[in-house]
Formats: sequence, structure tokens, C-alpha cells
Amino acid sequence: MTNRERAMNILHYKPADRMPAVHFGYWEELLAEWADQKKIPKELAEHNYDGSEKDRELDKLIGWDFNWSTQVGMQKGLYPEFEFKVLEELPDGSQRVQNSVGLIERIKPGIASIPSEDDYQLKDREAFETLYKPKMQYMPERIDFEFYKHFNETRLQDRPVGLSIGSVLGDIRNMTSVVGMSYLIYDEDEELFADIVDTYAEMQYKCVEAVLETGAKFDYAHFWEDICFKNGPLLSPVLFQELCAKHYKKRTDLCHKYGIDIISLDCDGVVESLLPTWFENGVNTMFPIEVGVWGDQFEKARNKFGNGMLGVGGMDKTALRKDKAAVDAEIERMKRLASLGGFIPCPDHRLMPGTKFELVQYYAEEIKKIKI
Repeated sequence: MTNRERAMNILHYKPADRMPAVHFGYWEELLAEWADQKKIPKELAEHNYDGSEKDRELDKLIGWDFNWSTQVGMQKGLYPEFEFKVLEELPDGSQRVQNSVGLIERIKPGIASIPSEDDYQLKDREAFETLYKPKMQYMPERIDFEFYKHFNETRLQDRPVGLSIGSVLGDIRNMTSVVGMSYLIYDEDEELFADIVDTYAEMQYKCVEAVLETGAKFDYAHFWEDICFKNGPLLSPVLFQELCAKHYKKRTDLCHKYGIDIISLDCDGVVESLLPTWFENGVNTMFPIEVGVWGDQFEKARNKFGNGMLGVGGMDKTALRKDKAAVDAEIERMKRLASLGGFIPCPDHRLMPGTKFELVQYYAEEIKKIKI
């Protein structure tokens, strides 16, 4: 069987000869670390992106079957983007900058961790109408129609390839910061936040529709959100349902119309209270099921929603920084989850600095031994 056949069969509760060994990429610092340790060639540590030729070469070296996050998309964010500007050089070597979505943040060159949010511009209706709404409109320039014209012939055939279908709330959080989104929801014009969500979602719907109308075929569709943290979601589940449910439903219905029945969503943090809105509106696959300090378990979602809830992920990546015993414990846990069906183990996020190369090789080899 090909890895594409294996993965699609597992997620449709059909027989497969074995479990595919899949991953979700790496921090740039880890690849540099492995290159310094002479574990990988230096050229594979630079400009290595999900599903790229370098990523596939690294798969062979480690023993992975493929990177699950092999997706294509379109320009579905702000267009044109805000100009990146350095606003201030700070004494500690960091910079105060305006990023591509208009957020003012502090960054330190050479450091890839999440920047500190300093200020935001999407504060009121005037800012929305003048600075942001014009950048949230559909236009054909957002789509590379020539690419999709030939996509079915040129796409990677050996693995599932997904269509990135956007974000209902996560992108907006990136524009406003967590603090700014909270003020917009509760302290400003009560209709403003709903208008922002609706405007942005409608543009993304039209982008997805334009791609699907080209005839390009995909194995799954994928949302990105990241709107939860270790104590729960960034807004109440009731308000989330009110603002966002219709947009998930509209987009997943569109995907179903074009034959896509696996629709996944990436949201880190404690997601349990938002799962009903997602599942009831067409999202049926959780990825990457971040274990985190809260100890998330795929069984919780499966027990609540039944076999209609699928999963990719759930392997605590921190075990790959420890020792073989820790990895073995995770493999045993993955075997138990795999026995439920409709589940593919994958490290629960990008592998971070300190991850041991030999343990990753060992994990990839052992996961392939899981029988379906």
C-alpha cells in the first residue's frame, strides 16, 4: 500500500497493512542543532518547509513516511498585507515592529519563539473600516489558478495532501492580540466584532470556493485556529457558537459538495468546550491533539462523539527529548489509541530543540510496527 492509501484507509475505518510513521515538522533551531551534531547535512537544516523536497529527504534519513502537514492553499489573509516596519530599536537588542497583520510586537532577531504583543491597531470601527476591511475582500489575485489547473497531475501522490481552508477566529486573534480581542468582544461596539468575523469568513469562503471550482482534488481540508490556552478557550463557548458556528458549517458544507469528507482542525490548548461547535458543524478530525501540561487524551473526544470523531496526533513529543523508556511508554499509548480505529499517531507539535535524533529514528521505526 502507499502511505496515502494507508492513511486514508485508517481514517475511513478500512484495513491497512500497517501504521504510517508521520510527523508535523521541526523548529528551525532543532534542525540547526542536528546539523551541528553532524546528524543531518547542513543543507537540510535550511529553508526546510512542510512537504518540501528537503523535508522529504529528511524523512528518508530519519525513517518517517511523511509529514502530515502537507497542504496547499491560497492568499486567504489580509491582502495586501501591512508593510513590515521596524518602529524602534530597544536597548536589549530586541525590536518593536509592525508585522504583516498590523500588530505591534517585540521581536529579537535570531529567536523564533512567539513574539511579545505590544500594541494593536484594530481597536474600533474606524480602524476596521479604513485599515482592515479593504484588506479582507475577495479578489482573483488571491488564487494561483495556473497552479491549480495542473494540480491533480503535479501533486505529491504518495501521501495525503490537504487544502488549507483558513481560520474563523485564530487569524483575527493574530491581528488584535489576545488582549485586544478581549476588549473588542466585550468593551466596544457590540456589533463590531461580529462584523469583523463575518467579513473575514466570507472572504475565506470565496477563496476556498474558487480553488475547489478549478477541479483540484484533495484528501482532506484543514482549519487552523489556536484560540485556546491551558485553562480553556479565549472566549466563552456560548459566544463562540453564536459568532462562528455558521461559518464552519458553510465552509465544511462546501468541502462536502466537492467530495472532501475529512475536515481537520488545529487548535492547541484545552479545546474540550469548543469541540461540540466544531463537530456539529462539520469538523471531524482533530490535529495535532496537543498533550500539554493538561494531559489531553483523544479518548475523551472519541467517547463523547463516537466513531465520527477522527484524530491525527496525540503523541507527547517531549518524550523524544528524554530516553527510550519514555518513548516506549508513548508508543504503548499510541497502540491503544490506534486500536480504536480512525486514529493516526503523530508528535503533538513541531519537534523542538533538545529532541534526540536517535530517539526520533527509533520512534518512527516502532510506529510502523503497529498493525491495523
